Amino acid sequence: MTRILALETAGESCSVALLDDSLPAGQQIRETFEIAPRKQTEMALPMVDTMLAAANLSLRELDCIAFGHGPGAFTGVRVAAAVAQGLAFSAELPVVGVSTLAACALSVTPPPNGQVIACFDARMGEVYLGAYRIHGEQVETLLPDSLFKPDALPDLDGQWLIAGSGLVYQDALEAKYDASICVPDAHPHAQAVAQLALSAFVRGEAVSAELAQPVYLRDQVIQGAVR
Repeated sequence: MTRILALETAGESCSVALLDDSLPAGQQIRETFEIAPRKQTEMALPMVDTMLAAANLSLRELDCIAFGHGPGAFTGVRVAAAVAQGLAFSAELPVVGVSTLAACALSVTPPPNGQVIACFDARMGEVYLGAYRIHGEQVETLLPDSLFKPDALPDLDGQWLIAGSGLVYQDALEAKYDASICVPDAHPHAQAVAQLALSAFVRGEAVSAELAQPVYLRDQVIQGAVR
């Protein structure tokens, strides 16, 4: 039996999910999801409290805290990391960080070949991009999360579903890739974070709270935050 609380706040949404694989199929994950630009700081913890109360669980009855570790909006990524660390420290739980791009890919209905490009608008004329093949609830990484200029996208063969806010550069993406469908309003969900975290937890990839770090992919953002 594994119970994982997951948070995702890296984009314009705020979501919390609880996974309990001891429950019957179809009942193992519950999620709260809201589009809430710049409100994740005030919403994340109340959503956690509501989720645990609904399941009649305490933090110490969980096995792991999971969070979308980025890339994404700087503040949103920091919120998820900070909340996950705080909860994990208070309950002495391990933490699993997972890619928000992979979570976005898993949050959409994949095409028959399972190939999904997830992309986020990184501002400053750049895009965060990762490529995946979806197998049910499992995600195979075909291109690791990276930061690109729209006119310098990497080569990827085959037909793709392209999802995420990075479709502000839809012309460049469609010129580079064989896109079967584009979903610009796709968001990473905490449910997908929980599903990815379960596999990582089973593989022994959970870490202590102090080692759970956000992933930004852009040095300029980190340097700007330090100044």
